[in-house]
Amino acid sequence: MEALHHLHNNSSPLLPVSFLERAALVYGDKVSIIYGTVSFTWRETHQRCLRLASGLTQLGISPGDTVAAMAPNIPALYDLHFAVPMAGAVLSALNTKLDAASLAVILEKLEAKFMFIDYEYVDVIVKALEIMSQNMTKHPFFVLIQEHGQGPDLVSVGGNKIKYDDLIAMGETDFEIVKPKDEGDPISVNFTSGSTGEPKGVLYSHKAAYLKSLASVRLYDMGVAPVFLWTVDMFRCNGWCCTWTMAAVGGTNICLRNVSAKFIFDSIVLHNVTHLCGGPAILNLIADASLTVPFKVRLIVAGVLPMSRVMKVEGLGYTVSHAYGMTEVLGPAIVKPWRSSNEHKKDNIVVENVDVKEPETMASVRHDGKTIGEVMFKGNTLMLGYLKDPKATEEAFKDGWYRTKDLGVIHPNGVIQLKDRAKDIIFTGGEIVSTLEVEAVLLSHPKVSEAAVVGKRDDYSKETPCAFVKFKEEYYYGAMSCQEIVEFCEERLPDFMVPRTVVFGELPVNSTGKVQKFTLRVKANGMHSNIGQKNGCHT
Repeated sequence: MEALHHLHNNSSPLLPVSFLERAALVYGDKVSIIYGTVSFTWRETHQRCLRLASGLTQLGISPGDTVAAMAPNIPALYDLHFAVPMAGAVLSALNTKLDAASLAVILEKLEAKFMFIDYEYVDVIVKALEIMSQNMTKHPFFVLIQEHGQGPDLVSVGGNKIKYDDLIAMGETDFEIVKPKDEGDPISVNFTSGSTGEPKGVLYSHKAAYLKSLASVRLYDMGVAPVFLWTVDMFRCNGWCCTWTMAAVGGTNICLRNVSAKFIFDSIVLHNVTHLCGGPAILNLIADASLTVPFKVRLIVAGVLPMSRVMKVEGLGYTVSHAYGMTEVLGPAIVKPWRSSNEHKKDNIVVENVDVKEPETMASVRHDGKTIGEVMFKGNTLMLGYLKDPKATEEAFKDGWYRTKDLGVIHPNGVIQLKDRAKDIIFTGGEIVSTLEVEAVLLSHPKVSEAAVVGKRDDYSKETPCAFVKFKEEYYYGAMSCQEIVEFCEERLPDFMVPRTVVFGELPVNSTGKVQKFTLRVKANGMHSNIGQKNGCHT
């Protein structure tokens, strides 16, 4: 066969900003963003982003610089997902739930050249900067995002500063986009939740973000003209990459500063919302509100799904799907209907392979539904690596696969079933207990709102399941509560999986709402031993 050469005229780099350029041409007059009484078209959004990129360039941004942003799900943060890479820079949307001390750690690692701050978060940023003051050699250029002129100014921070609207006003729409030298260059930095230690900065490439955005059209069944309600935080994996996906399909973004059951329901009815995403908290909000939507709405949830809550939400008119993924694979990698919520086919369109392997030999486990191994990924939508942490990057990609540290099995039909995190699984009396399976049962109890299970050391069986349970507000912890929980589990689980210690009360969570199981393990193993007793109950 005649040899053909790779030429510039038969290929172009895969860049998410190209979705916005296309949207401005193809969907120019279609509504791109709705935020309260404010709305923009795709042409207007494109022009705003060009102005932002132009303004940043005029103020001295250079290719490869980092831009931090602390803001809720508002149009400004959406625009920055395009404007920052248009200027050749790298965006890091910060977790709005972080405290000052945690923010200081992240900001020191980022060394951002510019920092966009929503007026609601000025105080926490100022406190973080005070913590950093000893190690800071130069302040970033601050950009204040206000609404209707409200909120504090940035008089208390040093360095240069400008208001967001003034930055847009100084920019030009004929700005020439600064393209990366390579599609493999970073486009964003997303920080992990740090549930077991210091948060890691996860670098995404332009190419991976582009491919994941396109894959999300299929993963979330976007269809034609989707209307996306922003209930998943844009700081989580760039909004699960849906920031760029919505431009690719010319859909409509419904932005929310605050998420509540009322805002969700009103937005669905008013704007004909087709999709919304988030963690189990979104599921609980909708279930507790008990408001029936007038048409089917697709809800994608990541995390443990309590079946009773899912069934109630589906009865209200939603179609619920379960997502599995993590920051390092750009958010959800696999999405399935909830009825097979813990079982996933290896069918992601841009993930080359998903497998369950024996971590030492790297051999695939037997397809018997019993042999446990580590879930691993290989493909085009994985992170570049961890920011300023080559050792952790090398460990994560050891032997050429991304190691999730999740444990699972493969069934004879090729379906992968997740069992647990490697650090959370319990070994008791020769049996293996999946804390996820026990938690799913606990969450199906009509009184339970939150639950977590950890291993408690036992002289007889090495470990036994210890359940931490929080009741819904309308219920109280009575004298029989412990026995009630244990008997509920006994009816639904094998004896070795039934928690023999139950602790009632609030569960410790990190800034992203994830339960801090390492804290619970310390508490469980510091409690008085229940050896010789069938059950133990604590509050």
